[in-house]
Amino acid sequence: MTIGITSVRADDEWLQDYASKVKREAQKYRIPGYAFVYYQQGETPKIYVYGKTHAHGKAINRDTVFRLASVSKTFTGLLMAKLVEQGELSWDTKIGELIPQQKFVGKGMNSLALEHIVGQSSGFMPNAYDNLIEADYSLDRVLSNLAKLEPICAPGECYTYQNALFGAIENYLLSEETSYHRQLQEQLFVPLGMTHASAGKGALVNSKQWARPHIAIARNRWREGEVESNYYRFAPAAGVNASISDMTIYLQALLGEFPTIVPPEIIETVSAPRVKTKRETYRRGWRGDLQDAHYGLGWRVYNFRGHRIVYHGGWVKGYRADVAFAPDFKSGYVMLMNAESNLINTTTADFWKRYFQRKGEAAN
Repeated sequence: MTIGITSVRADDEWLQDYASKVKREAQKYRIPGYAFVYYQQGETPKIYVYGKTHAHGKAINRDTVFRLASVSKTFTGLLMAKLVEQGELSWDTKIGELIPQQKFVGKGMNSLALEHIVGQSSGFMPNAYDNLIEADYSLDRVLSNLAKLEPICAPGECYTYQNALFGAIENYLLSEETSYHRQLQEQLFVPLGMTHASAGKGALVNSKQWARPHIAIARNRWREGEVESNYYRFAPAAGVNASISDMTIYLQALLGEFPTIVPPEIIETVSAPRVKTKRETYRRGWRGDLQDAHYGLGWRVYNFRGHRIVYHGGWVKGYRADVAFAPDFKSGYVMLMNAESNLINTTTADFWKRYFQRKGEAAN
């Protein structure tokens, strides 16, 4: 395990204790590898890495690229907010403008707009046609099926988490003779200096060093798997790749340190609570700590023991990822893992529990 600083101050002992516990748990469950970062504005980022890219691979370092899975939705939220700011889109842009070749026939679907897609309040049943994505159906075919689906509520009225519907964003960008990947590069990755970040399967496997996916085959046993293309076809939902060094820069941007690239008003827009997600308060590892939960625009907004956390997790075959920041405390945390382990369910919640406990003690 390596640390992104040369020495550890006395007041960072809580972090050392946390990092040691994470490492012990990873060894217990035979996790192939992970990387995590804690960033407190005004301080040097603390980066910890563990394990290997795969059995006979290299040791994971700060530049090792991982799949981010649904953490990609946070980038989509920011990207759409930038395009709205630039006048290229509106949050009220209707589904018919995003994908005119498909007529969405369900009741109320004429009002389905970009804000409902990014804000997970489309009205379609949760995870509609994820099975078709996983069966490797094409973007057009999945969207064609979705267009015929009857919603369970009107757009904006209830929380209904989706992946397939994000394909409408991919479709729109392609119709404008650009792409999701290109827009991310031009609007976020290049100006922020996220040199290892990308979108798409090809970009991942062509990275100088990348972490292979690992699938559970038995208790605490893992098998190296193949990188599948299916969710990459719906890149705004789950197609981004990045290293922990990239994600450190991302945290800094989210905390307002690059205002010309990611203006404060954009961060406020995407992190404003929009639709209640009550079931989140019962999620494994977080139960008892979450007092309230909502979804914003590509982000979850949690009341964690009275403190606001803006969060998203990701899970795709062989990988897990978490990103979270506390705007009022100017701090953030990211964990990336090359195994689809439930360990991450507790590590992130445990981090914030320790962090706020330390802040409370300091205040007293």
